[in-house]
Amino acid sequence: MVIIVFVTAANSSEAKSIAYELLNSKLAACVNIVPMVKSIYWWQSKIEEGEECLLIIKSEDVFLERIVSRVKSIHSYEVPEIIAIKVVGGSKEYLEWIKLTLAP
Repeated sequence: MVIIVFVTAANSSEAKSIAYELLNSKLAACVNIVPMVKSIYWWQSKIEEGEECLLIIKSEDVFLERIVSRVKSIHSYEVPEIIAIKVVGGSKEYLEWIKLTLAP
C-alpha cells in the first residue's frame, strides 16, 4: 500500500540530506520539501516555537520501518517527527508509478 510519511527537519540542508538518503536507498519514490513551516509544540514541559522544513515522502508501507530507522540515524533531533498515513485513493497512474519506481 502507498503511504505518505511526514518528517520535519531543522533546515533545508538537513531536509535535502534526508531526501537524498531515502531516494538513493530506494525507500522513497518522491520527496517534496516544504521550506518554511511554523511549528508550535510541547517540549520538555513548555511550549516551543520554531521554523522547520517539512518533508512529504511517498513510499510503500513495506518500507516504513526502514524509513523510520534511516531517518532516526541521520536526523539532528532527539525525537524527530516521523509519521505515516495510508493513501486511500488518488491518481491510479501516479500510485502505480510509486509502486513501479520502488520495485526491485
